[in-house]
Amino acid sequence: MAQILVLDDVEDAGILIRRILQKKGHVVHVFHDEDEALRFTEKNPVDLAILDMNLPKMDGLDVLCEMQKSLPNLPAIMLTGLPDIKTAQQAFALGATAYCAKPIDKDRLEERVADALMEGAHSAKL
Repeated sequence: MAQILVLDDVEDAGILIRRILQKKGHVVHVFHDEDEALRFTEKNPVDLAILDMNLPKMDGLDVLCEMQKSLPNLPAIMLTGLPDIKTAQQAFALGATAYCAKPIDKDRLEERVADALMEGAHSAKL
């Protein structure tokens, strides 16, 4: 179905997200390092990015901005353990389709991914 990139510095979180989304038929590329994820998106199109907000080198919003240089209409779901209204507003301004508090449950993740992919498909047609 979709090519999905997951960036989370917590290895178990990325593995869990991959397992959930692979069962839905998606191809999931999991990264724990911002630079590796950015290099990947420079050469490989993805349909959706799921990004942790709190990363060691840069925050998820900075990663999204960098990814959008090569993939301008890339939809994203932002994950955070520390939800904040201002950060959520910034995420939506950058084109994020969802801003979710961790831990995110399986059903909510599946819903957010389906919504994001639908929005991404719609904006690609515009």
